[in-house]
Amino acid sequence: MSQLVSEFNEYRTKMNEKILGDDNKVIKRIFNLDTNAYAAGALDVKTKELLGLVASTVLRCDDCIKYHLETSYNIGLTKAEVVEALSIATLVGGTIVIPHLRKAYEFWDALESQE
Repeated sequence: MSQLVSEFNEYRTKMNEKILGDDNKVIKRIFNLDTNAYAAGALDVKTKELLGLVASTVLRCDDCIKYHLETSYNIGLTKAEVVEALSIATLVGGTIVIPHLRKAYEFWDALESQE
């Protein structure tokens, strides 16, 4: 596994366990809501992941972008599909998201290098 990908996943797992270990009802419900929101419904999982990726890019959340990129990669979205979604995010978000776009490309490359 790429070091960039493994470092992100290890940190995310460690901190999520710490956060959820405090047994805060509100935080646990938010985590649960987030998980359930991305389940298949009227929209399929791939569409929801692309929506999450676009929103995360526009909001400039690098951790969120990485999460949605990895999930998109794991569920079989192609680079072309992801890049098209990122192009919409850049259009909507403006040039301020370009540094996050760079990081997104770097992370996608790291995901692909695992093959």
